[in-house]
Amino acid sequence: MPDACLTRPTSRREAIVPDLWWKRPTDLLLGSLALLVALPLVLCLAIVVVLDDAGPAFFSQARVGVGGRPFRMWKLRTMRAGCEQDTHRLTAADWFTGRCTGDRYKTLADPRITRAGRLLRRCDLDELPQLFNVLLGDMSLVGPRPAIPYELDHYEPAYFSRFSVPPGITGLWQVSGRDRLSAAEMMELDLRYVREASPWLDLRVLLRTGPALLAAARRA
Repeated sequence: MPDACLTRPTSRREAIVPDLWWKRPTDLLLGSLALLVALPLVLCLAIVVVLDDAGPAFFSQARVGVGGRPFRMWKLRTMRAGCEQDTHRLTAADWFTGRCTGDRYKTLADPRITRAGRLLRRCDLDELPQLFNVLLGDMSLVGPRPAIPYELDHYEPAYFSRFSVPPGITGLWQVSGRDRLSAAEMMELDLRYVREASPWLDLRVLLRTGPALLAAARRA
């Protein structure tokens, strides 16, 4: 997917280019420490994934990064091996257009999800391999949710300014309700992050991430 995928109608808000001087040093330092702590757990969970459903332990997917550049985002596999993505594509379309289908954007009721996958998704442990993406520079610890290329077909012009900053493992959307929010609410939080990005905002988001994950796990 070329960078031209972001050739869309523009708005004044897209001109925002924040100064992110702290991002890369912080990501390298905290990301390395987090990976050292998480690596044994990731390896154990990878074994559980394979034992529960034959196939690869990890799953990679094309995502859109800073400046519209594509990258491969890594996760622990939570669905049966070889599953198609058409179901999620339709769910994303419903979410972005505001059509209510009775399911949340990320639902544990999807029959393609494995038993181990339900546990991983409930606690967001499937996202731990994204620490590798942080160290590679594809992602940041804090930022907008990494966009899937086909979601861009549903973007309003102002939404494209979210690609002014690297996507994050966590962010304002993740600590403010996640898929309980509408797509428009998520986008507004992402645009707010672009406007207000600072080391202190990143710190507040990181401190809120743990409690938010615990609350989401209890609701699941």
